[in-house]
Amino acid sequence: MFLDPVTGKVQQRVPNIDDPYQIGFSPDQKWFLTTGNRLDRVDVYRWDGKALKIAKQLPLAKTPSHIAFTADSRVAFVTLQDSNEVVAIDLPTQTVMWRMNAGSAPAGVWVTPDQKYLLVGMTGADYVAVIDWHTRTVVKQIQTGKGAHNFRAVGDKRHLFLSNRVSGTISIIDQQTLTKVGDITGLPAGPDDMELTADGKTLWVSFRWARSVGLIDVASRKLVKTIRVGRSPHGIYFRTRAPLY
Repeated sequence: MFLDPVTGKVQQRVPNIDDPYQIGFSPDQKWFLTTGNRLDRVDVYRWDGKALKIAKQLPLAKTPSHIAFTADSRVAFVTLQDSNEVVAIDLPTQTVMWRMNAGSAPAGVWVTPDQKYLLVGMTGADYVAVIDWHTRTVVKQIQTGKGAHNFRAVGDKRHLFLSNRVSGTISIIDQQTLTKVGDITGLPAGPDDMELTADGKTLWVSFRWARSVGLIDVASRKLVKTIRVGRSPHGIYFRTRAPLY
């Protein structure tokens, strides 16, 4: 569904998109990807500003999960959780460029601002893998917490938040030094996806196993409020929000 972000009104429904687990537009908004988590498939669509048109369906076993794009919108990276891989897709040709082993149950994937590295959260482990995607090599592991899962930029063009679903913490990663520089602790179970208010002061977090969403004061790194929602809250998005880069 396409929604008006101000009113919530449904603008259009797109039929026949099977099992969309994660979705994303390329930075230039010419490409739209969906990961068919249970179908072992990534669907690549063209977008003309009005309608989606399927360009290619790519079988990609097993369990395609999260998506990231290069800044020039030429390459998309997708994690494959149950085959422990990362795959690179050439968008102009809709073909697989390469795939490589990354680690245990890779999930969230992030391209550093210099476009040199991929950061991949290892949900089956306790670290972020740093991958030089140009040479397809894991150059470093950043120890974070059990169930390292997904990323959200702090908005200062340098740091990232990383949710650790099993340990129930959020780590802060320096993208320049590729090190962990802090942790947010004392959180409900299963921190998952995150969003940051436009002023950068409050981090909203979905707690997948606690049926709640939490508000964290960034300055003090303290949970200040929780909101009961429903079973397995996942993605969270603000129309007005802090920048990703």
